[in-house]
Amino acid sequence: MQSFWERGAVCIRDILDSFPERDRPAYTTVQTTIYRLEEKKAVRRVRKIGNAHIFEAVVTRDSTQRKLLDDLLRLFGGRSQPVLESLIESGNLTLDDVKQAERTLKRLARKDKPQ
Repeated sequence: MQSFWERGAVCIRDILDSFPERDRPAYTTVQTTIYRLEEKKAVRRVRKIGNAHIFEAVVTRDSTQRKLLDDLLRLFGGRSQPVLESLIESGNLTLDDVKQAERTLKRLARKDKPQ
């Protein structure tokens, strides 16, 4: 999906070429993945140039991230605290991240206040 979000409409070959040559999967592996994403309505074919089908993202990065985070929280019974603790312990959540999150919470709280 990253290729779609960064580049817009792309063909399978373009996605394949975005992988480092050393770790590049087989063409058919990428093709199967794209077709599965198409079945799930995450991407769609927009046109055909020669034999190449051109695909584009249907879902946005933001909506995908929200859904993944909702699914993750569901695994923890809807509680964010265990997720945050794990991120802190692994070093993936910094004090700057927490301060930014606090600013976001304050901004959202101001929006929710009745005027």
